[in-house]
Amino acid sequence: MRFVPYVLALVALAACVPPIPDSGAGVGFNDYDAYLQEKQAREAQLAGSALPRADAVSSETVDDIGVVTGRSPASSDIAADTRAALDETAANSGQPVVHASPSNPAPAAVTNASGISKENDFEAVGAQRSIESDKAKIAQDRAQYQVIQPQALPTRSGSGGPNIVDYALRSKHPRGTRVYSRSGFNSNGKYQRNCAKYASPDRAQSDFLSRGGPDRDKLGLDPDGDGYACAWDPSPFRRAVGG
Repeated sequence: MRFVPYVLALVALAACVPPIPDSGAGVGFNDYDAYLQEKQAREAQLAGSALPRADAVSSETVDDIGVVTGRSPASSDIAADTRAALDETAANSGQPVVHASPSNPAPAAVTNASGISKENDFEAVGAQRSIESDKAKIAQDRAQYQVIQPQALPTRSGSGGPNIVDYALRSKHPRGTRVYSRSGFNSNGKYQRNCAKYASPDRAQSDFLSRGGPDRDKLGLDPDGDGYACAWDPSPFRRAVGG
């Protein structure tokens, strides 16, 4: 009897629990298909047109219609397109176009419009000249041939200044060999300073000879006394004549 109150309490709690909804009925409606039909009908009414029944199937026979199928272009079409493209090219360039066909005649050969010599063409040369004309040409060339005999070189005038080439050939000693006396006042600083004023050793040697060198050296261009100013080298001129 002690369990009777507990049983009554459980029965009272079960009566207070709400019923569990049916998950298969959907959300807010009973049938999903019916929901779709109602939605389509509502959209059709809004659009102003009647909605056909979903299960209405037409019994009419569909007539045959032309079906476009992919096919390769015919050879005649390709040839026509090619001729049209070549015609456009010919119109743009102004030159006739030779079509790639075995039935076309061979193109005309390019003439010798630029004046290229035909000496290597035997037929062309034979048509223009003969053996007799060649003999006459050779005789004419021999009559005009002249042999120029060697002559002595002209003498240099004295207005051109010292001749460093002649000086190089007349002097036989190498550079650095003391031949002329020099004073001790020709310092290295004076030598460097004055030689820097000339564009080349040849110019320095020419001016050195015009100022009384190699015997005199007022500018200190030849401190070692070899007769060659500002490291001028006479050996290239000697080698030129085989000396």
